[in-house]
Amino acid sequence: MLNVRSVRVKRSRSYAGGVDFPYSRLRRRPDVEAENLQAHDATDLLLVDRALSLGVEGPEIVVIGDEYGAVTLPLTAAGLRGIRVHQDLATGRRALALNAADLGLEGFEPHELGAALLSGARLVLLQLPKSLAELEEIADAVARWAAPDVLLVAGGRVKHMTLAQNEVLARSFGRVQAERAERKSRLIVAAEPREVPVEPPFPVEQRHGDFVISAHGGAFAGAKLDIGTRVLLDVLGEMDTAAADAVVDLGCGTGALAVSYALAHTDARVIATDRSAAAVASARATAVANGVADRVAVMHDDAASDLADASVDLVLLNPPFHLGTSVHTGAATRLFEAAARILRPGGELLTVFNSSLGYRAEMTRLVGPTDQLHRTPKFTVARSIRR
Repeated sequence: MLNVRSVRVKRSRSYAGGVDFPYSRLRRRPDVEAENLQAHDATDLLLVDRALSLGVEGPEIVVIGDEYGAVTLPLTAAGLRGIRVHQDLATGRRALALNAADLGLEGFEPHELGAALLSGARLVLLQLPKSLAELEEIADAVARWAAPDVLLVAGGRVKHMTLAQNEVLARSFGRVQAERAERKSRLIVAAEPREVPVEPPFPVEQRHGDFVISAHGGAFAGAKLDIGTRVLLDVLGEMDTAAADAVVDLGCGTGALAVSYALAHTDARVIATDRSAAAVASARATAVANGVADRVAVMHDDAASDLADASVDLVLLNPPFHLGTSVHTGAATRLFEAAARILRPGGELLTVFNSSLGYRAEMTRLVGPTDQLHRTPKFTVARSIRR
């Protein structure tokens, strides 16, 4: 069995030919790039060092949550082949592929979270997710499908870590050990998988009036109906307009907007798209739970990049204002730009956003004339008409 104890090793960061791995060459694109947003952090280096110190073969290694390739690519550069990788975000998957091409690296295999990813894995490297529910689903999957002697090494920035993460891991593993912090990051090592229930714990379901939300662990707000979406749904319910022929729920999350629109407009063609694989799986499950899977197409995509220009009549949008753990409006801007691209002239964008963010001027600039439809102390609903 792999050693659970802390292994102190020299910071190798080895690259082909013995040169230090060029972390500085990694980029975030097609995700938002800015001076305060990096494509790697100290946690990535700790995870790479630990993997190299353990001597596990490439096909026995699984990497989960590697945002832009800062764990997968150094290990590949060190000669490990057959590493299996799961990234939730479409942007991360494309960034990994682009960074690998830039560095001339190959030999890793992308997978969705499941048996194909984890079967026979003896070492799982995890960048800790933001939500405990997502961590619970990942920990259950590792305990369910990986090898009996698997070692799960999870890392994160100390300022974002809590004791609750240890408690969640302890539900799926008999031994959980938090290690000493290094460079403001920390590793948690879990071993001895517990017996898991017959059925996985996710997705979970919750009813909200006339419809059900189904959610995987990594979906924003889980099976709850977040406040912003509820405000936009209230406005949609009061609007006396004919159904649009082609509707997109952009950044769909669990699919509440898409499914609600499909239930209210039986002739509409609705597309739900999100860059998160957990959100996409949740939206598909939500569509099935509400009997509209035949009328709601769900796509794992970055900012509707797979949709044709000027092909949509109506876009529904509840944009995020975080990128990972950073508060940044760049994600919303990319979605406004996407809406402008896919809307036909005269098409409408209905957006709900935190009133303090003041997006109206930006939507007018990027999409077209924008009016406020509704405002609460916290949220604003606006309608933009594509020029």
